[in-house]
Amino acid sequence: MKLIAPSILSADFARLGEEIKTVEQAGADIIHLDIMDGRYVPNITIGIPVVESLRPLTNLPFDAHLMIVEPEKYVPDFIKAGCNMISFHMDACIHSHRLVDYIKSQGVKAGVVLNPATPVNTLEEIIYFVDYVLVMSVNPGFGGQKFIPETLHKIRKLKRLMEETGRTDILIEIDGGIKESNISQVSAEGVNIFVAGSSIFKAEDPAQAVRNLKQKAISVEV
Repeated sequence: MKLIAPSILSADFARLGEEIKTVEQAGADIIHLDIMDGRYVPNITIGIPVVESLRPLTNLPFDAHLMIVEPEKYVPDFIKAGCNMISFHMDACIHSHRLVDYIKSQGVKAGVVLNPATPVNTLEEIIYFVDYVLVMSVNPGFGGQKFIPETLHKIRKLKRLMEETGRTDILIEIDGGIKESNISQVSAEGVNIFVAGSSIFKAEDPAQAVRNLKQKAISVEV
């Protein structure tokens, strides 16, 4: 499974509806929502009202990456707003298993996030319960950053942990610096979901950028 998830963090906020429709028609699979609170990361983006306003505009799944402290306080509202996938940072949450369990009980896919400096072994207990793992290939907080190449080693470690725990069904998502020049290499490591912001919405032709990324991702058989 190779899915392209455009991140609207890099889209034109004055034309969000049009931007989403463009990538949807180009074959995007998921809309990625970067939710930042100015506390967990040094930036503030969109909140629940924006998600609610965008939900009627597309049938694509909404993937909310919560870069916020105490995510458990806001998860119910993001689910109510129409998010289909929700991931959070375990160091921002006291009871990670409880939150994963709640998210899944609402029929929503639950994921946890690994920052560039977060070891894979922090997942050893939660991996039995999550639906996906989001691997950050840049430090979270801002779009347009350069891909950290050492992330490829982390993906390999994650794959080994998945095999050791019998959770090879978990989806691997990657976010940060994904573009046409590196997506094939990343795909070859077994990544399933590719978040791309600047390489899509800052391109001269965002629709063609989606098509090019998808073609390069699916051309690699793992």
